[in-house]
Amino acid sequence: MRDSEWQTQGMIIVCSDAVGETAEAVAKATLRQFASDGVRIKRYGHLRTEDEIVSIVNEAVQYGGFIAYTLVQPELREMMREETVKRGVRAVDVMGPMMQAYIDSFGTFPKRQPGLLHSMDANYFRRMEAIEFAVRYDDGKDARGLSEAQIVLVGVSRTSKTPLSIFLSHKGYKVANLPLLPEVKPPMELRSEPGKLIVGLTMQPERMQEVRAERLKSLGLPPAAAYASFERIQSEVDYAQGLMEQLGCPIIDVTHRAIEETAGIIIGMLNELE
Repeated sequence: MRDSEWQTQGMIIVCSDAVGETAEAVAKATLRQFASDGVRIKRYGHLRTEDEIVSIVNEAVQYGGFIAYTLVQPELREMMREETVKRGVRAVDVMGPMMQAYIDSFGTFPKRQPGLLHSMDANYFRRMEAIEFAVRYDDGKDARGLSEAQIVLVGVSRTSKTPLSIFLSHKGYKVANLPLLPEVKPPMELRSEPGKLIVGLTMQPERMQEVRAERLKSLGLPPAAAYASFERIQSEVDYAQGLMEQLGCPIIDVTHRAIEETAGIIIGMLNELE
């Protein structure tokens, strides 16, 4: 993209003395609240010197927009504050207010060590193990996963079981998922156990028909196939609903829900079990 295009469309610069994912995630969440197709995000990570701060502020001046930053090194945070005030650039300290609230409430001080979010600690290895688990036991590949999982997702095809499993695994949860078909008897391993949460996912048949038709189209198959017929979908949904009621599991309608929202609901349910 040419410099002139950046200038006319708008820019949010996110920067950090670590990776910068936190500030970028907040910036992206903010963009989703606006009709801001023309605004772009540019990220700088692993900042170490005050000269880098000066350069970033100069870029913000040149192209407009504002800066969102997560800087735990006090000298870099102070430099960012001074430079942005001096140059008239709007800057958002993403972590600063939260860290100050922690200090004020609990009387302790931060480690001031960049990149702790990605440190190779026990939580990191737990997440990696959970991701491998989700891939291994995706789509009912191995029924043993239904017994070993913390969370089991069940539902008919195209109810977001796989992406939801992967999303939850990145949070450190061991998730298995099982597609429900009227012609296939559920395995014995699909049963409620202490510490395990089974969640049923459903979708309005009209929306599911659209999703399945798009799936067939992407595979180069005719959209009129039985897989996307309303009668077939209604039959699958009714069967799944009955099975979920037999299991006594909570059911979430994902028709108009983002993956993140559904995941938040499930994590809340799991916390109530503990």
